Amino acid sequence: MNDRQRLKEILLEKSYRQGSFTLTSGKTSDFYIDGKQTTLSAEGAYLCGKLILELILKQKEPIQAVGGMTLGADPLVTAVSMVSFLEKNPIPAFIVRKEAKGHGTGNYIEGLKNMPAGCRVALIEDVVTTGGTLLQVIERVEAQGFKVGAVITVVERQEGGVKTLADAGYTLESIFTREELLS
Repeated sequence: MNDRQRLKEILLEKSYRQGSFTLTSGKTSDFYIDGKQTTLSAEGAYLCGKLILELILKQKEPIQAVGGMTLGADPLVTAVSMVSFLEKNPIPAFIVRKEAKGHGTGNYIEGLKNMPAGCRVALIEDVVTTGGTLLQVIERVEAQGFKVGAVITVVERQEGGVKTLADAGYTLESIFTREELLS
């Protein structure tokens, strides 16, 4: 069994639920993918980190940091960074806050000291529905002078996220679409 197939098994076992749910986007859905249940497991985190790193390394221009919006991206950015180190190609991680820090530096972004100024970054998320959260992250990251070189999710729900990001000039890559995960 390859890594992608094993990750699919873990996602279906730990993260996929049926029922009635309200998503971050405000939409209601008859299924929910709680990505953190997978990304906070040791094997799930490793596989996500490895598969996302493979997508990052295929980019036309080098990616120099990986980040995303807290909380969904926190375990993912750590996993990608750790796997990159183990594979002798270290990529630092950063986290984008939902609100600016109310004390100290007041930063939206944590991990700036590990990132070259103006570097090209990959933004990652566990699950994308409409793409709204990623647009917010892109805005904050670009406001700090960084260039977004890749946008990647573990699961793309096929509910408008690809189009939203494409309309803004970005390509959303995924390990799985909803269709691929549920087939």
